Amino acid sequence: MNLHRFSPAAVVIVSGIVAAMHIGKIPPAIPLLRDALGVSLVEAGFLLSLVQVAGMLSGVFVGLAADGVGMRRSVVAGQAILALASLAALWAQHPADLLLLRALEGCGFLLAVLPVPGLIRQLVPPPQLALHLGLWGAYMPAGASLALLLGPPVMAGYGWRSLWAALAALSFLAAFALLVSVPSDRQRRVAAPVVAVSEHWRERLRTTLTASGPWRIAISFAMYSCQWLAVIGFLPSIYAQAGVNGQVAGALTALACFANVVGNVAAGRLLHGGFAARTLLYAGFAGMAGAALLSFSPITADLPVLRYLAVVGFSAVGGLIPGTLFSLAVHVAPNERTVSTTVGWMQQCSSFGQFAGPPLVAWIAAVAGGWQWTGVFCGAAALVGLLLARGLERRH
Repeated sequence: MNLHRFSPAAVVIVSGIVAAMHIGKIPPAIPLLRDALGVSLVEAGFLLSLVQVAGMLSGVFVGLAADGVGMRRSVVAGQAILALASLAALWAQHPADLLLLRALEGCGFLLAVLPVPGLIRQLVPPPQLALHLGLWGAYMPAGASLALLLGPPVMAGYGWRSLWAALAALSFLAAFALLVSVPSDRQRRVAAPVVAVSEHWRERLRTTLTASGPWRIAISFAMYSCQWLAVIGFLPSIYAQAGVNGQVAGALTALACFANVVGNVAAGRLLHGGFAARTLLYAGFAGMAGAALLSFSPITADLPVLRYLAVVGFSAVGGLIPGTLFSLAVHVAPNERTVSTTVGWMQQCSSFGQFAGPPLVAWIAAVAGGWQWTGVFCGAAALVGLLLARGLERRH
C-alpha cells in the first residue's frame, strides 16, 4: 500500500480515530474482563474513567509538552504508547495490571490527539481548515462507534485479548503512516517559516490561561461532554431496564454514538461555507436541550421509537459543538506556539465534564427514582453553553 497517496491531513485524522478506538474498547469488554480477570464493578468503572482522569489532571500540561517537543513527534509517540500498552495487556493477570496500563494508555491518547488541530492547521491551506477541523471533531464518536460495533464479534470469536492485539497493530500502523506521510516538524518549519519565538513552558501556560478565548471554548466543551456522555453512556442501562436485548441495546447505542459524526462533519462544511461559529453553537446547545427534554419526558414514556429518534437527534445536533470548538481553538489560541496548549486546556475541561456528568446524572436518577430529570440536567448544561457562546465573535 502506497501511503504517499493519502493526504497528510487524512492520515492524521484516521490516526485520531484509531486512538479513539482504544477508548471505546472497554465498554463491550467489561463482561469478559470480569469473568477472565475477576475485575470488580468498581474496577470496571475505573477502567472506564481513567482516561478521563488523565485528561482532567494533565490535559493542558500534555498540550504544553506537545507544543515544546513538536506536533508530529508527539502524535507518533502517543500512538506508540497506545500500541505498547495495549500489547502489554496480553500478559495481564490481575485487574491492577490493566488499571496501570489503562493509565498509560490515557497518556498515550492525549499525546496522540492534543496536537492534531494545530498540526492540521499547518498541513492544509486556510480555505480548507474549517472543513478538516470539522472532520477532526468526529474522531471520538467515529472511533468509539467502531469499537462498539466491531469489538463484540472479535471478542466472541477470539477473546478480549484479540481486540487489544488488533488495536495495538492498528496503532503501530498509524505511527508508521504518520512517519511516512506527514512532513517532520523541521520540514514544515522550512516550508512555511514563522517567526521563531522561544518561550518557556510557564510563559506559554500563562499566556493561554490569561486569555478569555481558551476559557470560553474549554468550559463550552465541558458543558457539551458532560451531557453527551451521560446520555449515551447510560443508554444500554436504560434499555436493559426496559427489557431490550443486550446486543440490540449495544447496536442502538453505537448508532446513536455514530450520529454524532454527522454533526461534526456538518459543522466543518457549514463553517467552510461561511456560517458563523456562534450560530452553530447556538443550534447545537439548543438542539441538545430540546432533544434531551423530549427523550426523557414522561409525555413520551409510551413512545419508545420517538424517544430513541430524539436521542439520535440529540447526538447528531450535538456534533455541531465539538466540530465548531476545534475550529475555534486554533483561532482563539493567543499565538502559534500555544495552539496545542489551548486544545489541551479544552480537553482537560472536556474530560472533567465526562468524569463528572455521568455520576451526577446517575445520582439524580437514583434520587428521583427514574431518568425523567435527565433532560433538565442537559437543559441546564446547554444554557451555560449558550451563555458562553454569546461572548464569541460572530465570525471565527
